Amino acid sequence: MADTQQVDPKAERKAARLAQQIGSFAKAHGGAEGQVAYIGDRGARIALVGEDGTWGNLVAPTTTIAQQALEKAGITVHEDFDGEFAAKVKTGSYEWKRMAGIQLGGE
Repeated sequence: MADTQQVDPKAERKAARLAQQIGSFAKAHGGAEGQVAYIGDRGARIALVGEDGTWGNLVAPTTTIAQQALEKAGITVHEDFDGEFAAKVKTGSYEWKRMAGIQLGGE
């Protein structure tokens, strides 16, 4: 019996492009781990944390495409952004100033 599941070529290309970006990030930062979070109509956020503590985000149109991209990139995927995974994030003075400004009503 043939596989009747349809493959969306546009979604496949998007997942491949995201996987390439994830792979580039991982290569530049000594490896990486990721997590997918649904962000509503915008799709899904792919949070990436490099082995050196550098972090970044990508946005995929759907959680399915985000998961496919991470699978293609071959990195560890976490269910939640907490615990040991979150502790790997290194922030600098810019982030601390930005977070403080938001808390205090600044930019």
